[in-house]
Amino acid sequence: MNRRIRAMYEERQVRWTIISMAMGAFAIGVSEFAAMGLLPYYAMDLGVTEPVAGHAISGYALGVVIGAPVLAVLGARVPRKTMLACLIGFFAFANFLAALMPSMMALTATRVLAGLPHGAYLGIAMLFAADLLPKGRRAAGVAQVMLGLTLANVVGVPTAGAIGQLLGWRSLFIIVTGIALLSLVMILKNAPFEHADDTASPLRELGALKNRAVWLTLLVGAVGFGGVFAVYSFLSAAMLATTQAPSWAIPMALSAFGVGATFGNMVAGKLASWSRFGGALVLLGGMAVVPLLYTLVMGNWPLMVASMLLLGMTAGLVIPLQMRLMDVAGDAQTLAAVLNHAAFNFANAMGPYLAGLALSAGYGWGSTGIVGATLACGGILVLGLAFADSRRTPRTVCA
Repeated sequence: MNRRIRAMYEERQVRWTIISMAMGAFAIGVSEFAAMGLLPYYAMDLGVTEPVAGHAISGYALGVVIGAPVLAVLGARVPRKTMLACLIGFFAFANFLAALMPSMMALTATRVLAGLPHGAYLGIAMLFAADLLPKGRRAAGVAQVMLGLTLANVVGVPTAGAIGQLLGWRSLFIIVTGIALLSLVMILKNAPFEHADDTASPLRELGALKNRAVWLTLLVGAVGFGGVFAVYSFLSAAMLATTQAPSWAIPMALSAFGVGATFGNMVAGKLASWSRFGGALVLLGGMAVVPLLYTLVMGNWPLMVASMLLLGMTAGLVIPLQMRLMDVAGDAQTLAAVLNHAAFNFANAMGPYLAGLALSAGYGWGSTGIVGATLACGGILVLGLAFADSRRTPRTVCA
């Protein structure tokens, strides 16, 4: 009986640990995506144009790109519970600072700080969840952590966006601070303490940087996924400028993206099981077509909402690329996991930046879709190079 009670307690602890980490992923998702939806509001409040306000989005993404590999390497021998608590605690602090910033430059700086723990937190949380569960359920643990990001898009982003419209954009960062602090408390309370891996080595993790297959896989996401962010980042501003949509239409469009991403993640898992490269090609193909459709329906808000649903369905690109990285990263699984998030956030930086250049040049709101489609086509080109490299020097039987 005692053994049975202990097993039940351990199972409950694992469940609540994963929920605690998913709560942190939820906070990260709300902070990243809701900030895009509120872009026109803080642009107006701080007296800058929408393209300039987009620098806050790019700044956050660059913070992820810088912080993910650096923190993964420096934290190689830090116990995961301690590392996760520190990362989400710092994230809460940076978001609180963002709510207080008086200028665009100061806001951008705090968004860079908030981005630093993003990739490391998600990568370590995914691996922690996998290790807490038996081998046959490890993928489910990873999916449950990532469910926090999915729910952020479906529920958290439109809700935070609606609150931000009513109470001001600064309220978004206060809300995120509260959610992140809740995750911190839950992790400290529920997560089991595991001593750091004495065999862990920063140099071993850095070994992934010598692997050409890893770099090509990361480059696919870094270029191709920029197509999503080029469109999504300026969606709210485009709807306000080109339509007479009711106030609830923008949260509805943001939620539609999240619903599409939820369905797209399920489909992407099946596509990745079928073929890593084939699944990525299908999703990148959709990522190239949908932004063009978005450009064609510009000014028609119901069709713009529908295009966001379709665009969200392509967001599952992260899954076949993550599985490809697991195939080729060898012993450097932690660094590969966080670098994948860094690559997608490089896309988050590049997409809005290039779309902002097109807008500043006077090409109109539809140009964001053209930029998005171009970036997706660039991702397809890199995917072709990665596939050719895998045929020349095969590293895995899972193509």
